Amino acid sequence: MTDTGKAIDLLGQIPKSEKGLPPVHLWNPDFCGDIDMRIARDGTWYYLGTPIGRKPMVRLFSTIIRRDGDDYFLVTPVEKVGIKVDDAPFVAVTLEVQGEGEQQVLCFTSNVEEQFEAGPEHPLRFEIDPQTQEPSPYVHVRDNLEALIHRNVFYQLVELAVPQDIEGEQWLGVWSGGTFYPIGRS
Repeated sequence: MTDTGKAIDLLGQIPKSEKGLPPVHLWNPDFCGDIDMRIARDGTWYYLGTPIGRKPMVRLFSTIIRRDGDDYFLVTPVEKVGIKVDDAPFVAVTLEVQGEGEQQVLCFTSNVEEQFEAGPEHPLRFEIDPQTQEPSPYVHVRDNLEALIHRNVFYQLVELAVPQDIEGEQWLGVWSGGTFYPIGRS
């Protein structure tokens, strides 16, 4: 079967439900090989080297993605195919702030229109590239999948940053869902 046929066939195998995401964590089909699909760092999905322009198709594929170890797969009850992900499979593209101070809640929307609030279920983490010192901020989306926080959204987080003492050191960070997330030392 061609890669195009595999991708279309995958879509037809997704169980339909009125709410919630497919239970990909419960599915353990045989591995059927890799397909030429890639998610770029900016959140663009590519198939056979060409951007997938149909947002509903990208949204549908995004509901069946799973990460096992360092590898990413699209999974249905009967097939599991490998795909490439440059950084994270999602990008947090907007931020809405509710409340302030320790009661503040940060509400993110991803590039596939999934919404989630930063907090214990969706923690934030910040990595610093040791060579460039450039930050890479992430928010947990579901299972072991994360969203890279878009640069503009990261700047919003930096504007919201407040100082906090952590084990005798001053850090700048943000509050959400009653949890303080350190961004960097002040």
